[in-house]
Amino acid sequence: MKAFHIFHVAASSASYSEAAHKLNITHGAVSKQIKVLEQYLSQPLFYKQGRNVHLTREGELLKSYTEQAFNALDAGVSLLSRLQNPCLEVSCEPTLTMRWLMPRLSDFHQQSGVDVRLSTAGGPVTLGSTGLAMAIRRDDFVSLHDYQKTPLVEEWVGPVCSPEYWELVKADLGNIKLLHSQTRPKAWASWSAGYGDSFLTDNVQQTFAHFYFCIQAAVDGLGAAIGSYPLVVDELKRGNLIAPFGFRLSGHSYILLSQNEAPDEPEHAFIHWLRHNLRECVPTQAEAQGLLPC
Repeated sequence: MKAFHIFHVAASSASYSEAAHKLNITHGAVSKQIKVLEQYLSQPLFYKQGRNVHLTREGELLKSYTEQAFNALDAGVSLLSRLQNPCLEVSCEPTLTMRWLMPRLSDFHQQSGVDVRLSTAGGPVTLGSTGLAMAIRRDDFVSLHDYQKTPLVEEWVGPVCSPEYWELVKADLGNIKLLHSQTRPKAWASWSAGYGDSFLTDNVQQTFAHFYFCIQAAVDGLGAAIGSYPLVVDELKRGNLIAPFGFRLSGHSYILLSQNEAPDEPEHAFIHWLRHNLRECVPTQAEAQGLLPC
């Protein structure tokens, strides 16, 4: 096994000296173990060209198998480490992280003992090699990878504003300021299409850099924003926001991306918790209808 490991490192190095430096052993020790392996296999694995060494055809073939073997060992060690210290690296869309997931994570930790470490991003994501185990996304992009996709909840959307702001504008809907975000620039146009292409689209508008700021501006009484239900549900319950036009399905869903067809115990626990909590995160019949006929 020692000889195979030294070969594995040397096969990705330009010379035995470079391999020795990586392994913190002498050049002679590397050369000796390669000779032991070549004698065992009765085939040459390297040939010299100047000061460098190169793999023979047999060496290239063996390298392909040692890569599989040692990558599998690395994955096993990583899994054992996670089982000893349960931790999940999860990427989640920024506004969903701030407005929905973070306020609820302590409940998941109390139930499972699993530590979820969050990073925020949207759109395409690479799992595994980046250290990420999972990603929570809105399904509005083309994935570059063939990951497992677990449906979480269909998305309901509708305009939201503060109760005080609604009292100021409800007599004349043309006075509603439409709050936009650069990350979802077509949100108002997509929603308005259900009422007719020109509904509210000529109103005064203001754009913010991020969806999170857009929702906060609505809470602060600066206008009305198109809210995705999970992102505004807590503010609705607190009475900081109302949805006078109600909510309707957007045609999109929130999904969980993962690599493993058979998730380990911490992953399974998080998937189950996430699905259970988001599945219930849909508007009530009264909330869907709103204050005005839809």
